[in-house]
Amino acid sequence: MTSVTTSPVRRRHLDADRVFGAAVVGITGLLLVVFVLVPLWAILKTSFVTPQGIGLGNFVLYFTSARFLGIVGNTFQVGISVTVTTLVLAYGFAYAMQRSCMPGKSVLRLVALLPIFSPSLVQALGLQFLLGRNGLVNRTFGTEIDIYGFWGIFIADVVYAFPHAFLILTTALAVADARIYESAKSLGAGPWRIFRTVTLPGTRYGLASAGFVVFTIVITDFGNPVVIGGNYSVLAVEIYNQVSGQANFSMGAVIGVVLLLPAALAVMGEKWIARRQFASVTSQSVPLVPKPRFGRDMVWLAYSIVIAAAILSLVAIVVYASFVRLWPYNLSLTLRHYGFDVQNGIEPLWTSIEVALVTALLAIVFVIGAAYANHSFPSRAGRFVYFLAILPAAVPGMVLGLGYILAFNTPGQPVYWIYDTILIIAVCNVYHYHAQGFLLATTNLKQISPTFDEASSTLGATKLTTVWRITLPLIWPTILGVGVFFFMRAMVTLSAVIFLITPSTQLAAVSVLYLDDRGALNQAAAFAVCIMATVIGFLLLAQLALRLSGVRGVSLVR
Repeated sequence: MTSVTTSPVRRRHLDADRVFGAAVVGITGLLLVVFVLVPLWAILKTSFVTPQGIGLGNFVLYFTSARFLGIVGNTFQVGISVTVTTLVLAYGFAYAMQRSCMPGKSVLRLVALLPIFSPSLVQALGLQFLLGRNGLVNRTFGTEIDIYGFWGIFIADVVYAFPHAFLILTTALAVADARIYESAKSLGAGPWRIFRTVTLPGTRYGLASAGFVVFTIVITDFGNPVVIGGNYSVLAVEIYNQVSGQANFSMGAVIGVVLLLPAALAVMGEKWIARRQFASVTSQSVPLVPKPRFGRDMVWLAYSIVIAAAILSLVAIVVYASFVRLWPYNLSLTLRHYGFDVQNGIEPLWTSIEVALVTALLAIVFVIGAAYANHSFPSRAGRFVYFLAILPAAVPGMVLGLGYILAFNTPGQPVYWIYDTILIIAVCNVYHYHAQGFLLATTNLKQISPTFDEASSTLGATKLTTVWRITLPLIWPTILGVGVFFFMRAMVTLSAVIFLITPSTQLAAVSVLYLDDRGALNQAAAFAVCIMATVIGFLLLAQLALRLSGVRGVSLVR
């Protein structure tokens, strides 16, 4: 009988690895509990606080109110109608990109993604300039189009949600087995029947996933409804009115709970669909390569141009208005609005950039750390970290922001010191979009072969050494992508931070909202253009950094 002994060096390495693993999982889990679970608990707890004590009085009051039921109905009316319309339009656009040989794909794709680079309210601002009471169309043609209300929200949200659906559906349509299509043709099936029986079923999971994502985005959107909704109120705007307008935190919490439920159900539905999805392409598959057909390609080109023109018109009119002296009365061009001779001047833009940079840096540490903890240290604690890491996907931004007020705006709280600073805004941004960054990093970590860890361990290296010298260099493009994603989101987000800003931490996206509310449309347009230019400029610099380092074929727009 032989005994196996562990060398003192090996034992020290094992002990160091255990300590490192416990520290990574423990710190990651603690941060998620503090900045995700605690705010949600604060929302839930506050929703039951009534003047008479703890009870269901707030829920009874709201659910017996005809006005509140009407707001809930409005929210679902907008959510369902926008989701269906967006899916139809985005599916056609994605199909044109992937299944035709039309020219100009790269330009059209870039135009389709423009709404990602701007706050959601930019679409509503563009609609005001085009179809508002003093809009270009009404003044040019003498019409009396009233865009405020349901139709304004509907159009603005379709444009806002379009690129999100387009990216998912493009992925779903990107691959297919040419053998199935050849078999269908040999059996006499025409193009329409092939689409109904082969293409559509093959992309049903992508279609369902896009539907859940769009529905979540729309019912939680605050920017477009508050700018162009008029008297047509939805839940996201009602939270803002209750908290900021009436300081009624209990009722705001009730609405937050109500808004949280459909958002959570939609996210769970998307995850369920993703788990059921199977590979449509195997090792024996023949990639489907579209062949040029002039008539078909021209039809899809015309369709894509119409979609792109609609999106571009809303962005272009905002850019144009930012150079107009006084919309709509004096249309002579000027740069005066870029002087930012308004309250706080250009300071909100610099504050937004600072917040976005801090958000990106925190996300690289916290989000990559959470992904590494979940990937490298599987355990019950790791599974709990995974649950908390993806939980924010089901939490609307306004609900999380309100939770931060209720949870952290009390002296004596351990994290009270970050309140009323840009740090709390950055942290809120990190955990608002935590799930997307976490899943991106986790997917990339799973692509790294475990042989690297095994070889490193054999050579006597600790986990920390392996991470520093092997893992991080291998995934650095993903790390950069996570940073870029969070920078972009932090620059354009509105709902998650609307409750957290103060006069000293004013943000550019919020300035657009306030300027529009005051009727200073030209200045609002100028701020919006600066936000878009900053986001696009940062994205181009990051993409250039990838190219200069030799990384090709990686897009940072997700």
